Amino acid sequence: MARREPKPRPIVAELGRPETPEEEAARKAQNSKNYRDSKTIRNLWVAVGVTVAIVALMIFIVPRDDSSRLQSIDYRSVAVSAQRTLPVPLAVPELPDTWSSNVAEIRTASLDGVTSWFIGLITPSKQFLSITQAVDANPSWLVNEMQQTIPTGTVNIDGIDWIVYDNRDSDRDVGNVEYALTTESGRSTFIVAGTATPEEAAALASTITTTIEKQTTEATS
Repeated sequence: MARREPKPRPIVAELGRPETPEEEAARKAQNSKNYRDSKTIRNLWVAVGVTVAIVALMIFIVPRDDSSRLQSIDYRSVAVSAQRTLPVPLAVPELPDTWSSNVAEIRTASLDGVTSWFIGLITPSKQFLSITQAVDANPSWLVNEMQQTIPTGTVNIDGIDWIVYDNRDSDRDVGNVEYALTTESGRSTFIVAGTATPEEAAALASTITTTIEKQTTEATS
C-alpha cells in the first residue's frame, strides 16, 4: 500500500507562508483568550442590566411613604395657638384650595433673637412662597433673611408700599428668596418670599393687607 503524503499546511496571508506548529498553537491560545474575555465582558453587561432592572422595579413597585413630605398643614389652627404668644395681630391669609401649606410655626433667629411667625405655602403653580412676620425686627435680621441681597425696586399693593428683591437672575444661590417683598407696619416686619412668580407673590401679599393695616391700630396681649 502506498504511503499517504501529509497534507501541506495552508499559507497564512499575513505571514506569506505556512504557520509553524508553535505559531499555530500561539494563535489558538490567543483566540481562546479573546473568546473568554469577550464572554466575561458580555456577562458583566448582563449583570449590570439585571441590576438596573431590579433597581427600577424597586423604585416603581415598592411603596414609599411620602406623607411627611406632602402632608398639608392647617396653618389657621396653628395661628390660633401662635397668636397667644405674640403681641401683634398675626398674618393668616385666606387662600383658595389651590394653595396648600407645608409648615406653620413660630421661629426665633439664633443670631438676633428676633421672633417671627412663619407660613410656608405651595402655590397653584407648585412653587414655594412663604409669609414671615417678625416682631421688633432689626436691620441685620432683615439682611440675613434676604440672603444679603439688595432691593431692586418697589411695588404698591392695595395701597401698601412693598420693597422688591428680584433675585431671579442672580448668579448666587439665594435659596427661597428668588423673588421677595418686604414691608413694615407698627412693630411688625413682613416678608413674602419664594420661588414663585411676581404675580403669585403679589396675590399672596394682597391677602394680608388687612393684617398689615391693623398693626398700627390694634395690639393683642
